[in-house]
Amino acid sequence: MFKKLLLTASILIITGSNVFADSKTFVTYKSLTVETALELAKATLEACRKRDFQIAVAVVDRGGNTQVILRDRFAGPHTGETARRKASTAVSFRTDTLELNKLSEAGQVASGIRSLPGVAAIGGGVMIQAAGSLVGGIGVSGAPGGTIDDECAKKGLEKIQDKLDF
Repeated sequence: MFKKLLLTASILIITGSNVFADSKTFVTYKSLTVETALELAKATLEACRKRDFQIAVAVVDRGGNTQVILRDRFAGPHTGETARRKASTAVSFRTDTLELNKLSEAGQVASGIRSLPGVAAIGGGVMIQAAGSLVGGIGVSGAPGGTIDDECAKKGLEKIQDKLDF
């Protein structure tokens, strides 16, 4: 009887400790599928087209890695890279770039971030969140000004928000 109890306790300790160790070793997180990123990019492109703007849109994952870039045929050649940098900046600083623009103006404590490589602290980069978790960023470039780029990005997000909320 004692041997059975000892064996059972040993098995529970060994298997239980593996599960416990895994929770300390690994993390799980949500990640956008490329299909959802593409749907978001298309919805954003369409939102800007409805306002007669030719833009580029980029969607990055939560690590700032590019998932999708779309550039409308008359958008400037610089817009694809600018959109990617806006999306990546929003993710990196966990702040929409329109707000980051204000926080990093000359004379502000965070003004130095504007000189960091790859940072685009101008409007048009928006965080993508799902149930309170950061899952990526979207960047828009090519509309007349960062405020309109930001509006287009948010319109695109509205189109797929129901998918993100689940």
